[in-house]
Amino acid sequence: MLHHAAAAITRIGALLIVSPQNPLLCSVGEFCIYACPFCPSLHLVTGIMVRMNVLADALKSINNAEKRGKRQVLIRPCSKVIVRFLTVMMKHGYIGEFEIIDDHRAGKIVVNLTGRLNKCGVISPRFDVQLKDLEKWQNNLLPSRQFGYIVLTTSAGIMDHEEARRKHTGGKILGFFF
Repeated sequence: MLHHAAAAITRIGALLIVSPQNPLLCSVGEFCIYACPFCPSLHLVTGIMVRMNVLADALKSINNAEKRGKRQVLIRPCSKVIVRFLTVMMKHGYIGEFEIIDDHRAGKIVVNLTGRLNKCGVISPRFDVQLKDLEKWQNNLLPSRQFGYIVLTTSAGIMDHEEARRKHTGGKILGFFF
């Protein structure tokens, strides 16, 4: 019977859509009771959406907002890696200032967009990159030599590929932007 209820559930992010085809009767915490449109019975459904990569979600939100011509974008949840990635982007002028909002949960970030960003993304899995291999990654990920940045996490912190080259350190690739 659970397959009927699963067909009636529509999830967008962590938001549950309730419609005539998907009637929510009761919701307590992670447990929901649904009236199945395929049979005359009720179903108890449990489940919670787990974010697998918050950095990927954040950069995808920024990409989508930039494509739509938005001036601001709200990112949630907040993490130290996201904040440091955004700091590198802001340092190079690809985004404007951002504000971290503490909502006593996972936190939110409001990012001001400048319209300069063409694309940003995450590299998953986070490949180890030695200093000598950085040129190869730069050629594969960025559109040209003078344009865009690769963001690395190193023992000296999160930085772009040019700073990593100046500090003579390698690390793991987090993502890129241009």
